[in-house]
Amino acid sequence: MFNRNRCLRQLAALASISLVAGCGFFSDDDSDAGPIIVGTTSAPSTLDPAAAYDGSWELFRNIYQTLLSYPIGATTPEPDAAESCEFTDSSNRAYRCELREGLKFADGSALDAQAVKYSIDRIMTIKVPGGPSSLLGSLERVQARGDREVTFHLKTADATFPFVLATPAMSIVDPDDYPADALREGTSVSGSGPYTLKSYKEGDQAELVRNDNYKGYAERRNDAVTIRYFGDSAAMVKALKDQQIDITYRGLGSGDILELQERNNDSGLQLVENAGTDISYLVFNPKDPWAAKPAVRQAIAQVVDRASIAHKVYRDTVDPLYSMVPKGLTGHTTGFFDSYGDPNADKARDTLTKAGITEPVPLTFWYTTDRYGSETATQFQELKRQLEATGLFKITLKSRPWKTYVEGYQKGEYPVFGRGWFPDFPDAENFIAPFVGEENALGTPYPATRITDELLPRSRRESDRAQVAKDFEEAQDILVDDARLLPLWQGKQYMAASEEISGAERALDPSTIMMMWELSRKTSW
Repeated sequence: MFNRNRCLRQLAALASISLVAGCGFFSDDDSDAGPIIVGTTSAPSTLDPAAAYDGSWELFRNIYQTLLSYPIGATTPEPDAAESCEFTDSSNRAYRCELREGLKFADGSALDAQAVKYSIDRIMTIKVPGGPSSLLGSLERVQARGDREVTFHLKTADATFPFVLATPAMSIVDPDDYPADALREGTSVSGSGPYTLKSYKEGDQAELVRNDNYKGYAERRNDAVTIRYFGDSAAMVKALKDQQIDITYRGLGSGDILELQERNNDSGLQLVENAGTDISYLVFNPKDPWAAKPAVRQAIAQVVDRASIAHKVYRDTVDPLYSMVPKGLTGHTTGFFDSYGDPNADKARDTLTKAGITEPVPLTFWYTTDRYGSETATQFQELKRQLEATGLFKITLKSRPWKTYVEGYQKGEYPVFGRGWFPDFPDAENFIAPFVGEENALGTPYPATRITDELLPRSRRESDRAQVAKDFEEAQDILVDDARLLPLWQGKQYMAASEEISGAERALDPSTIMMMWELSRKTSW
């Protein structure tokens, strides 16, 4: 790390030479300029990995450590806390990892195989509704042998299990600080990631500083990062323009994206665009008497105009999506377009009439106010307009901040609600498996035995993921017929940053989680 103070002392002795030569020396070294400040609209809902199956992972990736992760350019998991990992049998049912030697948590206490076992076991013991335990459905037991060897014994073959271990849900925690059968309270964490959490104020900011005990693949290009959480994109972008933050991530508004594109860096800011596999979709709750009716769901699927949402609300910074599996992944289809075609109110009316529904259907649509960007409210207003324009529906809109919003959908309180999904790992399975089954990430039971008992288990036996396209296509046909989940659009990843910041173009892993250690300030001479 470049030391500006030392450099300035050296330059003082050369001042007369520098002035005569007409040379200027200056540096924007991180340690002297303070932490890099990242703005986002995606605040954590919890600090305990056993509870989180949401955007909390963006913080976890930087302060906790997992056995496997994604170095720059990797699309499959590679060792992080582990030195090596591999399936030890031909049936993909025993997965063994050997830890790096001398691992420590940030406070200096030892991180060993027992800590790994403890961390995974408590996820399955606590089993938070809608939490990450659903990712471990194929896991039978964890075996720790000695200080460095951990073996995961699986109930069935699961070629995707290394991807699961690479998710921040599988973060390793200190057994001395995290109860075995309850979530940890408070705002402190005990991890072994590239940074340690110096301070945390819920909904406001997280201060990250370098963890000197970290041993892993990350090469940190800064000493400290502060993450500031914003309730809407307008406030976040204003903070960027006012130089109160250095870079934005998650929640950048479409208007701001277009403005930056048009100004072509004249503003002193840069726009970084990355391909994205994040999606937006609606969830229908079978506990609600109206949302439980297939005809109601199918009629809504028949009239929702995705192209209008993408154009009018998001100004073409997102693409219409007709499948729960986004474009770019093996298994993507256009099932909802193939089955329903263009929006058609007459067809929707026929569907409802055949089911004996002749009066406008009353439904309440819920959305979160501070998670997916300021356009979320406008998107739901557009959905309400589209549905009510047919005369077939009467829509009431309600909203909550993310933390209470999560609690509500996990309790099954919402008839219809909006969700966004950022992939746990880059595989079609991750856009199907988390949403089906009696216990899933949405808190709304979705029994789909053909998918859960046949298609997914069969696909998990195949290490070559290109060979499972037909299984995922069939699974999506089932999702289209049920219309329990209604995809709306697929997004891209945009970041706006000061021209002084570098590394944004390489800072996203395949799950579109920001690796804060890749960010740095440009140093000039």
